[in-house]
Amino acid sequence: MKREYWIILIVYIGMQLSSLAGVPLLMLVFPAIGIDRQQAVPVWLLFSFLAALLITVILLRKEMRNFQERGSSLGQSIQWAISGFFLALFAQYAAAIIETMLGVQTGSENTQEILNLIESFPLAIVVTSIFGPILEEVVFRKIIFGSLYKRYNFFISGLISSVIFALAHMEPEHIILYSAMGFTFAFLYVKTKRIIVPMFAHVTMNTMVVLVQSVYRDDIEKLLKQAEAVQNFIGGFL
Repeated sequence: MKREYWIILIVYIGMQLSSLAGVPLLMLVFPAIGIDRQQAVPVWLLFSFLAALLITVILLRKEMRNFQERGSSLGQSIQWAISGFFLALFAQYAAAIIETMLGVQTGSENTQEILNLIESFPLAIVVTSIFGPILEEVVFRKIIFGSLYKRYNFFISGLISSVIFALAHMEPEHIILYSAMGFTFAFLYVKTKRIIVPMFAHVTMNTMVVLVQSVYRDDIEKLLKQAEAVQNFIGGFL
């Protein structure tokens, strides 16, 4: 594995653990502006993810210059990026059904915590929808999966990287769900040989989930209630 990849892995792990010291430090340094713990967490996440992303971009700048390396054409990459979004949604839906059949409780504590952070600090949506997915694709697909794929087949490489992906989200009970996501994004990476493709699909999917469950949640619930009322009204005449 390249030295730059090892540094990125260390930076990513350090970023994930940095809130243990960063949040208390932030509360000590900025008490005058009234930052409480509820706000300090998303503020630190924004800072730490941005810092990790900048370091990652700097370390990968040489590879980014060689963007025209052998891989899918621009048109094919765009097609797979868009198709990959719907493929990821289907994989997530299928995995959720399987988990339900196995008795795994639906819903994600990680997703709910993210939504709570966005509610207290709306700018945190940048972390969940952009910074986070980009970093995860670099770490889990380009580095971990990519390194494993050089030695093992697609299934073994996808399985190992997906398990690590699930553990990183602190939700081992949803290993099937995260594996479905991991395999989908890994497939897009292998198919196109361009990490930007699974990045786009991941960013788009996360953005849609956040918008549906937070920004437009009230509007969607209102539409569902209206649809239910219309259905009941029509049912009264049948």
